[in-house]
Amino acid sequence: MKFQLEDVTVYFPYDHIYPEQYAYMLELKRALDAKGHCLLEMPTGTGKTIALLSLITSYVLSKPQNPVKLIYCTRTVHEMEKTLAELRLLHDYQVQQVGPRAQILAVGLSSRKNLCVNPAVLASENRDSVDAGCRKLTASWVRAMAAENPNVPTCEFFEQYEKAGSSAVLPPGVYTLQDLRAFGTKKGWCPYFLARHMVQFANVVVYSYQYLLDPKVASIISKEMQRESVVVFDEAHNIDNVCIEALSVSVRRQTIEGARRNLNKMRQEIERFKETDAGRLRAEYNRLVDGLAQRGNLPISDTWLSNPALPDDILKEAVPGNIRRAEHFIHVLRRLVQYLEGRLDTENVEKEGLVTFVSSIGSQAGIDQKTLKFCYDRLYSLMLTLEITDTDEFLHVQTICDFATLVGTYARGFSIIIEPVDERMPHIPDPVLQLSCHDASLAIKPVFERFQSVVITSGTLSPIDLYPRLLNFNPVVSRSFTMSLTRDCICPMVLTRGSDQLPVSTKFDMRSDLGVVRNYGRLLLEMVSAVPDGIVCFFVSYSYMDGIVNSWNETGILKEIMQHKLVFIETQDVVETTLALDNYRKACDCGRGAVFFSVARGKVAEGIDFDRHYGRLVIMFGVPFQYTLSKILLARLEYLRETFQIKEGDFLTFDALRQAAQCVGRVIRSKADYGMMIFADKRYSRHDKRSKLPGWILSHLRDAHLNLSTDMALHIAREFLRKMAQPYDKAGSSGRKTLLSQEDLEKMSEANMNEMLY
Repeated sequence: MKFQLEDVTVYFPYDHIYPEQYAYMLELKRALDAKGHCLLEMPTGTGKTIALLSLITSYVLSKPQNPVKLIYCTRTVHEMEKTLAELRLLHDYQVQQVGPRAQILAVGLSSRKNLCVNPAVLASENRDSVDAGCRKLTASWVRAMAAENPNVPTCEFFEQYEKAGSSAVLPPGVYTLQDLRAFGTKKGWCPYFLARHMVQFANVVVYSYQYLLDPKVASIISKEMQRESVVVFDEAHNIDNVCIEALSVSVRRQTIEGARRNLNKMRQEIERFKETDAGRLRAEYNRLVDGLAQRGNLPISDTWLSNPALPDDILKEAVPGNIRRAEHFIHVLRRLVQYLEGRLDTENVEKEGLVTFVSSIGSQAGIDQKTLKFCYDRLYSLMLTLEITDTDEFLHVQTICDFATLVGTYARGFSIIIEPVDERMPHIPDPVLQLSCHDASLAIKPVFERFQSVVITSGTLSPIDLYPRLLNFNPVVSRSFTMSLTRDCICPMVLTRGSDQLPVSTKFDMRSDLGVVRNYGRLLLEMVSAVPDGIVCFFVSYSYMDGIVNSWNETGILKEIMQHKLVFIETQDVVETTLALDNYRKACDCGRGAVFFSVARGKVAEGIDFDRHYGRLVIMFGVPFQYTLSKILLARLEYLRETFQIKEGDFLTFDALRQAAQCVGRVIRSKADYGMMIFADKRYSRHDKRSKLPGWILSHLRDAHLNLSTDMALHIAREFLRKMAQPYDKAGSSGRKTLLSQEDLEKMSEANMNEMLY
């Protein structure tokens, strides 16, 4: 369908549109017009992605004089493929409606592991070794050697791509990762470098958050992006954690030992070069004396991770004299490694600010702040000079230099925390020194400053006023949308006590109480006998899930549950979990029914959908607070209180409830779907906790469902399922339309015009 939204003609690939999609487009358009940033919370399963894509592409079509590029950031490769598939559908519709003028180039970009087509490189199991394998075949010095000696292996795909030169381009269209691999194989070109090259010219780019938020990657891949871009962070409820991880580094014993090995190997290489090719080392020294940065004109295959500090904080000056010579630099790194090893050897937890840490490095290891700041760039220059290709073996020394550069660059918003043991396993000595970032606004600040509009959107952004404070920006639009439904297909309930009227909770002093464990087991047992198909249960942590499943097994509750449905459990192993999910789906498909036990902060809670019969009920056992004794969390809470005046309790509750909302939101993925949500903890009945749930859940949470016992919840579940089994009108009656056709939209816009005129 095609309709007018103020001065933009929107091309939407379906015959009907939800009212909330229309409202979402309207708010999004206003943010684009104002060239500002916006926060939009839209319920899951209401077609957020297609609304976003169709508005922004139609906006560009309606205003060809200022072409806007769309940079769409997703969290997982699966979400990226889904977004590109939606975009392809939309693109075909727009070309059919408008003609060739609507043609665009849309590219998905991922790591070499997902794009490489060279079987020799792909044989490696993890991402770092695939990167290194690629480098061994494509580095400029390897190719120079291959030109003289044909026995040196190179990558035929990269050679063909280089040979094609400027004619190596992608024709207009929408390319998923699968399409890029197929196109590369057909043409004999390398899909990874082709995609990297085409990102600058594409109208739509879909890639991972890290490519914009992690300075090590962003300054290589995203530096070409023009200011007239709209950046969308989809499923962005955890964006503050992504920002913090991008600027945090941990150093363990393994890192220290690995860095020692790396430095020994580099010293041998330097000695070898001194004997065979001293000119190279001299040339590098002269280049550093002149202060020439090496980043500018490197061939694309030599670029490697960039400086871990943010672009504005990198010094534009010459490398200090004491680390210009290669052997001097290695010596400085050895002293730094020795100092860090000494700091790891501690009995107590230590926490200190960066200023004191840097001054203690200065007094004990004799390394000043400026030298620390240049560690990363100097290492990078040395790796190129020594022609090192197996970068995966040098990850430890890279970590040390990342750490040094960040410590030398920043003073505020970070702290150093040294822990001798992991508190959850106090008998195993595993000392770790962490440079922990507390300020999420640091990593995202360059994104807000560089691009004209940044859209942060998700199904759970409540309370929406906390995000601008956490990320330190001023949105021009901030809206939370509700779900328009013809029938109440969501049924949230708060269960506060078992059928024996004892309160249930996962509070630390109550969680191991046998009465609570028994009541949770009884609740699940009653539900498996009444609810058809799939049930998903979320626990607050892996250890709690293990404990409770063990107790249920000993008391025979688990055996009774298994008589009704099969039980599958998420583990920390990705392969096992994927297998369990597959079998869970099979059990639901064949009518046997199944229960899936999962963890609120695990893999399944983010991004795996339990739509239709795969999830008719979600039970959230407890409130998924973070581990509140974690030293890093405590330091962050202190920083938030002092800098942004956010109280500890507010932040912890907000964080736990966005996680809980994310878990229960998995159950409903479209309006034809239906499902129940049980929040099984007495704390959910308190207003201060409950009010932080998203509006679209709260609007269905009736007062009568706020203080239930197991038998009352069972009664409500039976009633609800009976009601859902009745046929219903999908489009909604005249008073409550949930599907708008083109005529409805025209009437609405006429009514709005009349209101404005009179």
